[in-house]
Amino acid sequence: MLEIILFTATSFAVGLSGAMVPGPMLTVTISDSLKKGFVAEPLIVLGHFLAELTLILIIFAGLGWLIGSSSAVFVIGTLGGFMMVILGYRILSSSNSLKELKSDKELSKGYGSVLSGILTSIFNPFFFIWWATIGWAFMFKGLELAGIFGVIGFLAGHWASDLSWFSMVSFFTSHGSRIMTNKHYKIMMNASGIFLMILGIYFLLNTQKIV
Repeated sequence: MLEIILFTATSFAVGLSGAMVPGPMLTVTISDSLKKGFVAEPLIVLGHFLAELTLILIIFAGLGWLIGSSSAVFVIGTLGGFMMVILGYRILSSSNSLKELKSDKELSKGYGSVLSGILTSIFNPFFFIWWATIGWAFMFKGLELAGIFGVIGFLAGHWASDLSWFSMVSFFTSHGSRIMTNKHYKIMMNASGIFLMILGIYFLLNTQKIV
């Protein structure tokens, strides 16, 4: 039980690292919150969840036979580790600021918030890369740890991270708060990037033991 709780907490931290990367969904969350208020955020995240759930079902339907294969665990674990290191570096080296993100409203024009969440997910190449490597690697870990309960723990942690991060961004944006400054944003980004790089190195080292 304790292992599942720790795994869920780790999944939350990894999901938060991915959610914090500047991208179309973050831009839409900010721009929609500026126009519609805090109510836009749960609808955007719902669209993102629907896109992720569909992709997960497709992955399991097409690649379910791979579960338990040491070769697949090695390949996915290695790719996932590399992606975590690359993503961590991308977070650390990002020059985006909240001011720049707030100024880009084009992605949210003409779309409902749920549809915006879906579109900004499926048309973001990084979305598929993340799930094909990091996400899939963590699902393998969850299956190895506790079967379906491990997968549920991963999804709970991952979705909780999306919801909490984008809720915070939306709240501060819609209320015009000065609490979320560029300085605070960069501190969180840097801490997240370092954490993800360390975790990626751990994945790489741990995966090599399979060989």
